[in-house]
Amino acid sequence: MTERIYRWTKKRLRQHLDVVRGEKAPSIVLKNATYLNHARKKWLNANIWIADDRIVYVGQELPPVTDKDTEIIECKNSVVVPGYIEHHAHPFQLYNPHSLAKYASAHGTTTLINDNLYFFSNVEKKKALSLIEKLEEMPTSMYWWARYDPQTELQSEAHFTNSRMKAWLEHHLVVQGGELTSWPKVLEGDDSTLHWMQETSRLRKPIEGHLPGASERTLSQMALLGVTCDHEAINGEEAVRRLDMGYMTSLRHSSMRPDLPKLLKEMQELGVDHFVRCIMTTDGSPPSFYEDGVMDKLIKMALDAGLSDFDAYGMATYYVARYYNLDHKLGMIAPGRIAHLNFLSDKNTPKPIGVLAKGQWLVRDGRVCEDDHTFPWKDYGIKPLDIKWDLDESELHFSMPMGIEMVNAVILKPYRISVEGTVNELSQSHDESFFVLVDKNGKWMINTMIKGFSNAIKGFASSFSNTGDFILIGKNVKDMVAAFRAVKAQGGGMALVDDGEVIGRIELKLNGAMSDKSLKGIMEEEKQFVKLLRERGYKHEDPIYSLQFFSSTHLPYIRVTQRGIYDVTKKKILFPAIMR
Repeated sequence: MTERIYRWTKKRLRQHLDVVRGEKAPSIVLKNATYLNHARKKWLNANIWIADDRIVYVGQELPPVTDKDTEIIECKNSVVVPGYIEHHAHPFQLYNPHSLAKYASAHGTTTLINDNLYFFSNVEKKKALSLIEKLEEMPTSMYWWARYDPQTELQSEAHFTNSRMKAWLEHHLVVQGGELTSWPKVLEGDDSTLHWMQETSRLRKPIEGHLPGASERTLSQMALLGVTCDHEAINGEEAVRRLDMGYMTSLRHSSMRPDLPKLLKEMQELGVDHFVRCIMTTDGSPPSFYEDGVMDKLIKMALDAGLSDFDAYGMATYYVARYYNLDHKLGMIAPGRIAHLNFLSDKNTPKPIGVLAKGQWLVRDGRVCEDDHTFPWKDYGIKPLDIKWDLDESELHFSMPMGIEMVNAVILKPYRISVEGTVNELSQSHDESFFVLVDKNGKWMINTMIKGFSNAIKGFASSFSNTGDFILIGKNVKDMVAAFRAVKAQGGGMALVDDGEVIGRIELKLNGAMSDKSLKGIMEEEKQFVKLLRERGYKHEDPIYSLQFFSSTHLPYIRVTQRGIYDVTKKKILFPAIMR
């Protein structure tokens, strides 16, 4: 079992010294390695010794002691770079943290810094912290953020307690606070969140913002309150504004905002030629977005945009590690660092032909090394949904005067409902559908209409949502209830029903939010399911994001939350949820 990266035992440390002294054989020796040295901004040649999960020597010497278990790798035909770091992962987008880590590391992204919101909200404190420690036993390094708010209006915020916040923030695998979606409340006087921001700063951990469209004045105020980084720039001017204000500036390339080539081009046109204060992220995209890579894909875009090797690789390695105060362990090829190493065919091809993670081969000679590493989700109470309650067609009545209209995949605005039809079915000649949000415990519901989701979906249900509550959408009440019952029967996920027949499904057997399959497996299911939705009129960027953000109050203009339909601008409930 790999030691935790902060917790090498004294015995292990002494063994590492013995390797350098020639008293013990290394595990792996990389001979004649051309490697990226960020301290000197040069490609250098050296021999690299690895002991178990750690780099112990980088220099011109070969170890005086080897044994039959020492692996000698001749590196003349490849170059070596540090393992890539995704600093802003949302590891609950149909996949789970374990499956994301296995897939990402096979593409060279050997460190993930993850959103903790799902575990924070849905797993008891001690179990959740034990869970993230268990995940750290993987070859991939797994770090976490500590969220300050639930990103929606909840019936109860009982789990956002002081003891829970303190335990997460102080945990050694939690390396930052945020992302701070509730910044308007902080500016308006929310001292509770400000307290936890101050605690984050006291612990010398950075704070990730969420500041779309922020002016210089807003950025200045948030910097004064402790925010150190932001990933919400949508053009070069906004990215440069963040750099000018002293922020670490995260450049995003996601399914919703595939902006990186544009950002880099515009930044260079504005005179930026120094990218050491920039890092990159895919911002928790759905499975299919990763079909052609993870951080390797973004590094390639940076190289194609004309950035130097050192900036392009640095924005996914050394610059990230230095920002998070982890450069003594990650992001460099030097003694004392974790043996996260990518072997490339050449300097301009960041997709690795070989990957070492914590000294273990994950990819060798272009082939993924199979492993039997599984994760015991049930030990942490994460298992298929067991729903004891049911819905009846008679409960789905729609008399509310105001509905929600989709401006794009995630932005909602109010509209006055004007469709005519029977009580239980709507015409397919328009794009208005029934919309229901139902409590995961069956205690309350919200019945309204949605415009712009589809014109031909008869029945759709999903347990995948921001809060784990059920979303039902469709033209036909009977098919909507049938879709809900299909999701219930399969233990969570999504179902699409047409004339009483289930024509598509995604099984999410980990609390109704995550698949227990490999990322590649859930990727194929997602692609097929999204195809069915698009054939029936879904026209926006990403239906997975739509489902996740219907309740998210950091987005305009209205949201459907546990408490009811919520006006984000006025900060009030317009139509409350109905108790069942």
